[in-house]
Amino acid sequence: MSDNAITGEVSNSKIAAVFDTTAAARAAAAAVAQALDLQPAQVQVITPDEPHADAKLEPESRGIWRTIVVAHLRLCIVGAIVGALVFALMMWLGVLYIVQSPWAAGLVMTGFGALAGLMLGGLVALRPDHDRYIQATHDAMAERRTTVLVHAFSVEQKNAAADFMSARGGEVTRTL
Repeated sequence: MSDNAITGEVSNSKIAAVFDTTAAARAAAAAVAQALDLQPAQVQVITPDEPHADAKLEPESRGIWRTIVVAHLRLCIVGAIVGALVFALMMWLGVLYIVQSPWAAGLVMTGFGALAGLMLGGLVALRPDHDRYIQATHDAMAERRTTVLVHAFSVEQKNAAADFMSARGGEVTRTL
């Protein structure tokens, strides 16, 4: 059900729609769930006094650990393959240092490719796109406003929810 093969989460696409009142937020949450046929767990309301806001923002703690492992593993393999392809290209081009020490050059280039993949996997695991989404919710709580969270299963579902919430007066923040 994941829309991204690099992560291990069910919902990679999320929105936070901030409303001035709890009543408006709850009405919007019920309406978006019905209009888009969302499951109850996909739509959450965070009031200013919510004690478990972070758990609602990122409910997939097991999915996050799976994202860390899957992102690192898959991107490491992709990086190693890219490094090996660059090595093969340089061998084919006859680059002097590569041709003179093919075993060492192949190992180094494949290793650096794998290392670059691991670093990219770390960036994916950090989920920098979620910072704005989380910060918008925390800012709304500090301002005594209420947030509706939608954990979409696809980019299309996320965009439809964002458009729906914007039309109802919500200030929408999205993840990638």
